[in-house]
Amino acid sequence: MPKRVDHDQRRRHIAGALLRIAEQRGLQHASMREVAAAAEVSVRLVQYYFHTKDELLLAALGYLAEELGARVARRIEDLGSPPVPRDVMGATLTAVLPTDAESVRLTRTYAAFYSLVLAEPDLTKHGALHPDLLERLLANQLRAAQEAGTAHADLDPDLTAAGLLALTNGLSSSVLGGQRDADAALRILTYHLNGLFLPT
Repeated sequence: MPKRVDHDQRRRHIAGALLRIAEQRGLQHASMREVAAAAEVSVRLVQYYFHTKDELLLAALGYLAEELGARVARRIEDLGSPPVPRDVMGATLTAVLPTDAESVRLTRTYAAFYSLVLAEPDLTKHGALHPDLLERLLANQLRAAQEAGTAHADLDPDLTAAGLLALTNGLSSSVLGGQRDADAALRILTYHLNGLFLPT
């Protein structure tokens, strides 16, 4: 009896090989052949599941976003129920900050995609690298805090959320680049996050 093939698992396996290449040495010169070698499959199989390199890149980026989303969800779940908006925002942003092996890997891999977009800006036409989900989560939590009277009422939730995520991404780059360590980055992030909320 022929063995059943799990096509989603195959796609994820191949995309995972690309993500490992991204984290280890970037994507500028990664080829379908290199991805096939890293995944220990044939080039033909890679091309069967992903017809172009851009298709593979975008699929891999989607799987990377899933990983980050799962990390954020775990951090929020660890807060207990029901968590307050301040804690949800903190858990979300610190999940993004490179403070442990998993988040360093995620941040390095995202950085590889950002670097690739500088060389191949057409990738953004496919919706790559948009942080909409995290921004919406942060904005909604800030709105909830404002309604509860625990956050400053004059803040624009959408602009504040975008700014917080941009700050976190900038801090992440500074940690990867050795400008500051994770503890210093965390103190800066906490300072700015605490400034959104009223004293208790």
